[in-house]
Amino acid sequence: MYLVAIAWLYVAVMMAIAEATHSQGSILGAIITLLLYGVLPLLLVLYVMGTPMRRRQRLQQEQAQAQAQVQVQVQVQVQAQEVNPVPAQKPPADSLKNP
Repeated sequence: MYLVAIAWLYVAVMMAIAEATHSQGSILGAIITLLLYGVLPLLLVLYVMGTPMRRRQRLQQEQAQAQAQVQVQVQVQVQAQEVNPVPAQKPPADSLKNP
């Protein structure tokens, strides 16, 4: 992806240099050429091509946050059980009698 971007920028810079050094060209024309043929299209292409990577990073971040929340909930439950242990229930009185 970056190789294509570097090549595109190289061509745009060469076009701007040709515009600036031409007998009827100007520096302003070279700057406009560089911006309109090089930088702006390049930024747009890199943004569009980077969308899957940004989406993947966002999903990984959301999953990490969800796992952290689950871990916190588990820790809170464990601490609550340590502070207030559930007493063992006694069997009903009927079950103690032998038939």
